[in-house]
Amino acid sequence: MFNRVLVVCTGNICRSPIAEVLMKELLPKLTVESAGIAVTKSHLTDAPAHPHSQQVCTENNLDISAHTARQLTPELCDSFDLILVMSHAHIEEVAMLSPGSRHKTMLFGQWIGLGDIEDPILEPKASFDTLYKTLVRATNAWAKKLS
Repeated sequence: MFNRVLVVCTGNICRSPIAEVLMKELLPKLTVESAGIAVTKSHLTDAPAHPHSQQVCTENNLDISAHTARQLTPELCDSFDLILVMSHAHIEEVAMLSPGSRHKTMLFGQWIGLGDIEDPILEPKASFDTLYKTLVRATNAWAKKLS
């Protein structure tokens, strides 16, 4: 049984904040949070969600305006039952950071046949609209598995 789910991407400002809020909407009984693998390295600690991520959420009646980016740590990995990542590379990075967490790390897009959900960081808003639709599909699939 999974009670605590951590959603992970690279900078914790584009993909994982959207996925986090979608998971919270569909699975209100679970604790869902997010983090990024390269937040500190990218100088994004406490940064707000990307403006396009915020806009896409606002357009879909979701609010991520209070989101702040945080670095993934071994302690954070240890405190969650399931870690959902956006790419195969993230699986390996989580495993290097927290070897004991490898068995509970899975792809966010797994149940919709997607290995990697690409980072739209430098893309136009239209890419974030596409990302949102992909994350909705993946979240719906995870909600079925976790409920």
